[in-house]
Amino acid sequence: MLEKVRYEGAYPTRERAEEAVRLVLAGLGRQLTGDERVDLAACLPLEAARILSAQIPTLQPLTGWAFVKDLATQAGASLATTRWDTGSVLTTVAALAGPDLLTRILQQLPTGYALLFGQAQLTPAL
Repeated sequence: MLEKVRYEGAYPTRERAEEAVRLVLAGLGRQLTGDERVDLAACLPLEAARILSAQIPTLQPLTGWAFVKDLATQAGASLATTRWDTGSVLTTVAALAGPDLLTRILQQLPTGYALLFGQAQLTPAL
């Protein structure tokens, strides 16, 4: 997983990719609950699953954009860098999760996460 994130994110070092993975998975762990959280952890490599599972879910889930802003604040990084990190990690997570689990995860999360996972953000016509 780490090498895929490093490749997708064009990170210069393995350590930089690992920082992005830790930040984003910890943030995602605070957003997910229930079966989706457990099923996703089962799809991830052991260390990544531990990072995700060690987090206490928040009572007030963040929208996708608020999620990126929260991670940027925690990392002390720019919004652009954090958005890049988030997309690099979550597109890899999406590939590991598969389409069925990803659909369930996106249904649980507030709006704005689909693009972070590399998916189209579809909204019903009015």
